[in-house]
Amino acid sequence: MGISSPGIGSGIDVNTIVSKLMAVESAPLADFDKKSASYLAQVSAFGNLSSALGAFQGSLASLTSISSFQSLVSTPSDSTVMTATASSTAQPGNYRVNINQIAQAQTLASGGYKSTTSAIGLGAKTTINFSLGTVSGGSFGLAGAALNGTAAGHSLSSGGLTPGSLSINNTVIATDGTTRSARLLADAINAKSTTTGVSAKAAPTVTSATLFGGAGAASFGNVDTTGGGSYSLSVGGVEIAAQPAGTAAGAGVTAASIDAALTGNTAVARALADANITVSGTAAGGDLQFTNADGSNIAVAEAVGGSVTGGIGNSGSANIGSSDTAVGAISLVSADGSPITVGGTNPAGAGLTAGVGGAYLGASFAADSSRTSGNIVIDSSNNTLQGILEAINKGNFGVTASIVSDGSTGATATPNHLILTSTATGVSSTMKITLAGSGGNPPDPDLVSLLGYDPGGVQNLSQKASAADTLATVNGIAVTSSSTSITGAIAGVSISALKVGSSSLSVTKDSGSLTTSVNGFVKAYNDLNAQITSLGAYDPDTKTGGPLLGDTTLRNLQASIRRQLSTPITGLQGTSLTNLSQIGISFQKDGTLTLDNAKLQKSINSNFNDIAGLFAAVGRGTDPDVKFASSGTNTKAGDYGINITQLATQGTLQGTAVLPAETVIDADTTWTVTLNDTTPATLANTATITLPAGSYNPSQLATLLQSSINGVSAFSTAGATVSATIGDDGKLKLNSTGYGSKSNIHVANATGTDISAAFGTGTSVDGLDVAGTIGGYTATGDGQTLTGSPGAPVDGLKLTITGDTIGSRGSFGFSQGYAYQLNTLAAGYLGAKGAITGRTTGLNNSVKDISKQKDAFSARLVDIEARYRAQYTALDTSIASMNTTASFLTQQFAALAKQ
Repeated sequence: MGISSPGIGSGIDVNTIVSKLMAVESAPLADFDKKSASYLAQVSAFGNLSSALGAFQGSLASLTSISSFQSLVSTPSDSTVMTATASSTAQPGNYRVNINQIAQAQTLASGGYKSTTSAIGLGAKTTINFSLGTVSGGSFGLAGAALNGTAAGHSLSSGGLTPGSLSINNTVIATDGTTRSARLLADAINAKSTTTGVSAKAAPTVTSATLFGGAGAASFGNVDTTGGGSYSLSVGGVEIAAQPAGTAAGAGVTAASIDAALTGNTAVARALADANITVSGTAAGGDLQFTNADGSNIAVAEAVGGSVTGGIGNSGSANIGSSDTAVGAISLVSADGSPITVGGTNPAGAGLTAGVGGAYLGASFAADSSRTSGNIVIDSSNNTLQGILEAINKGNFGVTASIVSDGSTGATATPNHLILTSTATGVSSTMKITLAGSGGNPPDPDLVSLLGYDPGGVQNLSQKASAADTLATVNGIAVTSSSTSITGAIAGVSISALKVGSSSLSVTKDSGSLTTSVNGFVKAYNDLNAQITSLGAYDPDTKTGGPLLGDTTLRNLQASIRRQLSTPITGLQGTSLTNLSQIGISFQKDGTLTLDNAKLQKSINSNFNDIAGLFAAVGRGTDPDVKFASSGTNTKAGDYGINITQLATQGTLQGTAVLPAETVIDADTTWTVTLNDTTPATLANTATITLPAGSYNPSQLATLLQSSINGVSAFSTAGATVSATIGDDGKLKLNSTGYGSKSNIHVANATGTDISAAFGTGTSVDGLDVAGTIGGYTATGDGQTLTGSPGAPVDGLKLTITGDTIGSRGSFGFSQGYAYQLNTLAAGYLGAKGAITGRTTGLNNSVKDISKQKDAFSARLVDIEARYRAQYTALDTSIASMNTTASFLTQQFAALAKQ
C-alpha cells in the first residue's frame, strides 16, 4: 500500500482543520466534567456533613440515658481498703466504714493419693450429694486429749510444762513449771491469740467416776480411828470430812456422812461453791464426782495421822493417806476456721498431737435453700481422683474440684490431693458431702473415706479455708455480706471490700460529670452548626457558595435541629424544667449555643434529678410499682393512663397435702423436672434430679428441692431458678421465679419415692403475662413487661408492672429530652436508609449517568472525526486531481503556443 499524507496533493492542512473542528465538537465534554465535579463536590460535602452529624450523634449517646445525669460520686479515703459506686437512688453524705473481715469460699482437701488415675474402692455405684449451707454452734479447732488420770496429766499437775514444750501456728507458748492446770495452759495460749489466731478453752475438770466406787456400789470404807489416828478428807483445798482419834468405824466419817455434808445449804457445800466446785452423784452410790467449770485442777486428798482404816477405796485395811489430782483438757479454736499447726518439744504434755489439723467441734449443719445442690455418680467407670474431679466440675452445682500435688516423691509417697472449693463466698456456702449406695447396698467405703464430710459429724476432708462473710461496720452499724460486695447498708451505694481496714466514704452529686456532659452537648452542637454553615454558606466577596448552598436536605436538617432545641419538653411529670434556657443554654445571634455555667450550677444545686429530663428519655408514674423500662423511636411524649386487667404470675406446683413432721425419701429417688419449657419443647429445659435418701422435716424438704433443682447446670445456664416454700397451711409450694407465659414448672416421678409424698395430688399451673392498656391503647404483655402496640402514640413504650392491684394504676408521663430527640433525628439522616445516604446515592448515580453520557458522546466524536477526515481527504484528493489536470493543460497550452 502506498504512503499517504493528507494535503500534499492539494496543499490543504487536513489534520489542522480536523483538529480544530473536533475541538469545537468536543467542547461539551468539559460540561460533563464540570457537572460531574459539581456532583462529586456535593458527595464530598455530604460526607463531611455525615461525619459531623455522626460525631454529634456520638456525643449524644451518653446523654440519652437518665443515669448520665443522675450519677453520684463515691470517694473512699483509702482505695486499698474499699471501692464504691453509687446509683441515682443514693443520697449524698459522709460515712465511716470499717472492714473487719473479707468474705472467702470454703476449701477442703483430701488426704494424699499416689496416683490420679488409680481406682479408689471397688467401683460400687455410689451417689455423692453436695449441699451448701451454714454451720451453727460449736467451733472449728482441735480437741485436746483428756489429761485426767494420765501420766501427762500427773506430770502437768506436779511439774507444769517446760518452756518450749508447745507452739501454736509456729508461735511458742510461754509455759513453765507453774503451768499446772488446763486453765493456766489455756490462759497461756490465749495470751498469744492475737499472734496465732487461735484461742483455747479449758474443759471442766471432773474427778474420776470410779474414785468412790462403781457399778452402783460404794468403795468408800467407814473410817476407824480407834487406833489413835486422825482422818481428814479435802476436795480442792476444802475439808469436807474429818474424824478425830478414838472414833469407831461407822460412828464418824462414812459414805453417808459425806453425802450429808455435801447436801443442802451446809458449810461444806458453801465452801465448795466458793471454790467453783460442783457436786454430782453420791458417795453411797459410788458415783460421787466433783467438777470445776473453769478447768482448774481438783485435788482430792486424804490426810491421815497415826493408825487409821477405811476411806477412799479402803474397806478396812490401813490407810496411809492418798492424793488424786484431776486435770482438765483444753480445746483449741481457730478464729478464722483455718487449720491449726501444733508443735513444740512436748505437745503431748498439753494433751495435743504435733501436726496440722482442725475440725468442727459440737457444730450442726443446715442446708441453705438459696444455694445450689447437686449429685454425681461414681462407679467403676470413674472411680479415680481424675474421674471424681471431672464429674464434680461437669456438675456445675457450686463446687469446683482440682488436684494439687504436694511434691513428695518416693516409693511410698502420696502427693496427690483432691481440692474442693465452693464457687461462692459466704458462711452459707459451707459444704456437706453425703454418700449413698444403690439398690440397697451401702456406698463404697473407700469413697466415704475420701469424700465424706459433715460439719456436724464425721469430717474425712480437711478444711483449709472456712466459708466466711464480709464483716464490716458503717457508721458504727454492723453489716454482713456473703460476698466482698456490700449493698443495702447505704441506700444506692455498693461497697467492694478489698482488705481489712478503715476508710471514710464520701457520696456527692457528680456535678463535674454533669457539667462536662452539658458542655459536651453544647460543643457538639456548635461543631455541627459550624459544619452546616460552612457547607451552605455564600461569600459575597468571592461570589462563591458552599458545596451545599441551597440544598434542601441541609436546610431541613438545620431547621429541624433548631426547632427541636427551641420547643419545650412535654410529657414529664413532677418537674419545673422544660427548656434549655432554664439551665443556662441559649442561642446566640450567629446560631451557636452558649452555656452560662453559673446558671447551670444553680440548677444542679436545686434540680439535680430533673436535669436528666431535659436530655434523656424519661418516664415517671404516679404508681411506684409501674416503672419505665425503655421506649422506641416511635414513642410519643405524653401522659398516659395505665389500666391493668391481668397481673403477671409465676408457674407454680402447689401441694395439696399438709406435710408430716418427717417425710422419708427412699434411696435411689429421682424426679424429672421441666422448668420454663417452650413450645415446641426444648430438651435442655428438662432434667432429672437425685434426692438423697433421708428423713426431712418440711423446711428441710423445701430446701432440698429448691437447691437440687437450682443446682441443675442447664437450668442455671438458662437463668431459670425456682423457690420452694412452706405455706402457713403446711403445704409445699414450688414456684418458677420467672413471670409470664414462659414461666412453668412440672415434676414427674422417675424412680424411688413418689412425688405425691411432697405434693399430694397437686398439679402444675403455668404463669400468665401481664395484660392491660397504656393510655387506652392496646399493649402486649411479656412476663411483667407491658409494651405499647405499633402504630399508637405509645408504640415501643415498655413498662414493668409489679404490685398486686388490678384496674387503674394511675398515669404515666413520658418525655423525650433534647439529646434523645436529636439522636433520633440524626439517626433519620444517617445509616443505610438515612436522608444523607439517599442524597449521596442519588448524586453518585448522577455521576455515573454523566460518565455514561460522556462515554457515549466520546464514542460519537470518534465517528464525527472519522467523517471529517473522510470528507477532507476526499476534497484533498479532488483538488490534487484538479491540480494535476491544470498542470497538464498548462503544459499543453504552453506547447501549442510554441508551435
